[in-house]
Amino acid sequence: MSALVVERLSVRYGAVEAVRGLSLEVRPGEIVGLIGPNGAGKSSTLHAIMGAVPVSGGAVRYDGRSLLSRRPEDVARRGIALVPEGRRIFGELTVEENLRLGLAARRARRNGGGLARAYELFPVLRDFRTRQAGVLSGGQQQQLAIGRALAADPDVLLLDEPSLGLAPKIVDVVFEALTQIREAGLAVLLVEQRAQRTVALADRSYVLANGELRLTLGPEDAGDTDRLVAAYLA
Repeated sequence: MSALVVERLSVRYGAVEAVRGLSLEVRPGEIVGLIGPNGAGKSSTLHAIMGAVPVSGGAVRYDGRSLLSRRPEDVARRGIALVPEGRRIFGELTVEENLRLGLAARRARRNGGGLARAYELFPVLRDFRTRQAGVLSGGQQQQLAIGRALAADPDVLLLDEPSLGLAPKIVDVVFEALTQIREAGLAVLLVEQRAQRTVALADRSYVLANGELRLTLGPEDAGDTDRLVAAYLA
């Protein structure tokens, strides 16, 4: 089965090297976490995979084919979807109109199955499908942002801080949805501030600091608070 492979990835913004020689792999049916302090290079990694920022070195491959020099819309059509930090929904459109924008992100070859998956995972979206997205709560908007990505029926889902600013109850909803997404066979690369919960959920978690991989943790490390804090703070 296809895997997303990053090999010795480097991303530079002028004189600043945001990511340095990072290697990782995400296989179908896996959740892989990216954790670390602000400025560690986590979001830059996701944006580099999507083709949204230039790569200064290394390789990014999916299904054995290079993604380098491809535009974000081309990467999306290959089956990779990004849920960006900050949600970036279209507030003036209805919930269903936002979801249907996700349908347009990938060639329509699965008859809208992704839209059904979004409604199944987040029933509130079906209940509010005719409501303007801008009047939804923050938690509902986050569910919409994830649902919009799922509407594209991706094979790989990239998430950037999906729990940011959410109430604990909604965080539970999001993390339960990620478990179901994994069980459906998707590959998930998760950038998340909730380090302990991410390590417990993910098949493995990479700790980044100053753009470099410092440590790899497994679910069994989630209860080792001292090691986790030291790793997270690098």
